[in-house]
Amino acid sequence: MTINQSRPLVEFNNLTLGYEMHPAVHHLQGKIVSGDLLAVVGPNGGGKSTLLKGLMGEIRPLGGGITWPQGHPKLAYLPQRARLDLDFPLRVIDFVSLGHWPRRGAFAAIKASDRQAVQQALQEVGLAGFDKRSLDSLSGGQLQRVLFARLLLEDAPLILLDEPFAAVDEATTADLLNLVQQWHQQGRTIIAVLHDLQQVRSYFPKCLLLARDALGMGATAQVLTAENLAKARKMQVLADPLAPICDFDGLEVP
Repeated sequence: MTINQSRPLVEFNNLTLGYEMHPAVHHLQGKIVSGDLLAVVGPNGGGKSTLLKGLMGEIRPLGGGITWPQGHPKLAYLPQRARLDLDFPLRVIDFVSLGHWPRRGAFAAIKASDRQAVQQALQEVGLAGFDKRSLDSLSGGQLQRVLFARLLLEDAPLILLDEPFAAVDEATTADLLNLVQQWHQQGRTIIAVLHDLQQVRSYFPKCLLLARDALGMGATAQVLTAENLAKARKMQVLADPLAPICDFDGLEVP
C-alpha cells in the first residue's frame, strides 16, 4: 500500500490499554504521522511495551481506540530478546529467511532471489559469512544483528522495536542505529521503546514520554524536559496489580 506522509498514520483516541481491566496505558490522545521516527520512553511498567502490543492488535483497548486513517499498514516487530525462545537449534540463514513469510507464506518454496536477499541482509548488518552458524553460538550483539537482518527482509513501512539496544555492545548499537536512520530516510515509520535518553535526544526527533499517562508527545527537546522527567520519576507505575480499574468514561474507581 502507498503511505501518504502528509497524513496521520495512526491516531490514539482516548486510548486505554491494559490487562483484566487494570490500565497500563491510560487515556492516550495523539497521533503519529507517516515517516515519524518516534522513541517511547518512561519508567518500567509505564505501558511502553503494552502500547506496541496495542498497535499490533495483540491486545484490545479497554477504552477509546486506535484508528488507522490510511488503512492498517504492514508492520514488522522486534520484541524484547527475553520474549524470544532461541534455545532450539536453528541456523542464522533459516531464521533470517523467516522474514520472507509475510510476503511468501509459510509454505512457499525458497527461490534463489530469496537466498540472495538473505545474504544481502546479513552483509548489511555486518554478518557476512555467518549464514551457517547456529543461533545459540552467537554473542548478544551478533544475535541482535540477526534480528535486524530479518526485519530487513520483511520490508515493512511500519517498524516497531521493543528495547532494540538493551544489553548490546556500543559498536553493534552504532551500526543498528545507522540502519534505523536509513529506514527513516526511506520514509518508513519507526516506533522504538528505549531507555537511553541521550540516545533518544541524539537520534530520535520525536518522543512519547509514557508513565501510564502520557506526560508529553512531540518534539523530543520539548518532551524530555526536567519537569516532565521529574513527573515520570514520581509516578511509580511499576506494573502494580492493584492499579485502579478504569471505567469507560475516563474515571477511576477503586
